[in-house]
Amino acid sequence: MNFTDRDRAVRAAVAEGLVGAGEPVVGLLDIAGIRRSAAELRAAFDEFTAPGTPVLHAFAVKAASLVPVLRVLAQEGLGCEVASPGELALARAAGVPVARTVLDSPAKTRAELREALALGIAVNADNPEELARIDALMASAPSDAPLGLRVNPQIGGGSIGAMSTATDTSKFGVGLRDEGAREWVVRAFLDRPWLTRLHAHVGSQGMPMELMTAGVRALYVLAEEINERAGRRQVDTLDIGGGLPVNFSSDAVTPTYREYVAQLHATVPGLLSGRYGLVTEFGRSLLAKHGTVLARVEYAKSAGGRPIAVTHAGAQVATRTVFVPESWPIRVAAYDAEGRPKTGAPVAQDVAGPCCFAGDLVAENRPLPLLESGDHAALLDTGAYYFSTHFAYNSLPRPGVYGYAADPDGTVRFATVRTPQTLEDLTAESGGAHAESLHDLGRQ
Repeated sequence: MNFTDRDRAVRAAVAEGLVGAGEPVVGLLDIAGIRRSAAELRAAFDEFTAPGTPVLHAFAVKAASLVPVLRVLAQEGLGCEVASPGELALARAAGVPVARTVLDSPAKTRAELREALALGIAVNADNPEELARIDALMASAPSDAPLGLRVNPQIGGGSIGAMSTATDTSKFGVGLRDEGAREWVVRAFLDRPWLTRLHAHVGSQGMPMELMTAGVRALYVLAEEINERAGRRQVDTLDIGGGLPVNFSSDAVTPTYREYVAQLHATVPGLLSGRYGLVTEFGRSLLAKHGTVLARVEYAKSAGGRPIAVTHAGAQVATRTVFVPESWPIRVAAYDAEGRPKTGAPVAQDVAGPCCFAGDLVAENRPLPLLESGDHAALLDTGAYYFSTHFAYNSLPRPGVYGYAADPDGTVRFATVRTPQTLEDLTAESGGAHAESLHDLGRQ
């Protein structure tokens, strides 16, 4: 049998006790794979972009809100795209320079805006009211922070509605096709010499590349119009977002960054000519293929003639997969009690999680070598979001996350990314220190 680095990491995680009776679920991250994806992203833009063009690849922190991961990506030349005070704090803890940080959010408070402007962080305003807040802040305390405006080209959605941000009624940005909106956007720039960036992001998983590049083209055409009306190069940077979809059906990486940039080059030739600086905001596509959720099978049972493997990985780590499986299917691999790939004839079975509701299934009627008590189920392609969007149902503690690297001789080395949450941590987070605080409230 040919063992992959993932197979070696699973077996080593079991052998070292990272997963077992005491810690029945764990997250594993292939750090060499993450570095490789970052290098492929940089290389794709380097190949097609005019030499000397400023390009910032700002990783979407929501895809992996883990400080050590952000640090690795910073080592690989990436910045951070943040959408909350918490994400900004994580980026700063990872040592990401403010000059390589972009703040995007549809609900920025005055305090968030004030902090970003004081630090010099790039900000993309989402709407006219937010831009008015920035006007007031700039009047009272002028800033050199790069400032832009997010627009919605309203070109339509992909196959997953919740991931489509360029529909007619999307909550993000200024809808360019709304009556009077385009002229308002142009005038907003002409009235504000310090407004120098345009931002658009048409969506994420389920979005065809044709739609993504059409959105970028609409952004480019708008920038050209603004600059022509201004009589100068006022818009100097285009933030084209991220959202490259991920193939969750096999180990193949498709589409690739090179394919995407080649299509950008064909669709929007001027974009990569050096005429504009560029910002990207990729997240899922950088990490998804490099993560595995590994869970111990606690019980094997059957119902209605179908085998069921009851594991410790369910909605608390695979929330989207459990609740919207048709949009977020994941592959499951079977490993034995020692972490070796299981062999044997596939048997249609359910792989269930620990949450106390019937729909907590990560795979339903899935052909796999029959899972038995003490075996392990591995949820593949879970490097993005699955480790950073924990669902606290049933007060299940957050699992530990470990990065790994496989040496040429097959030895696997681990490093802690996040320690497992203890029951004491969970109790404290749930108000344990205030157990008596309601004692006298509401009494007659």
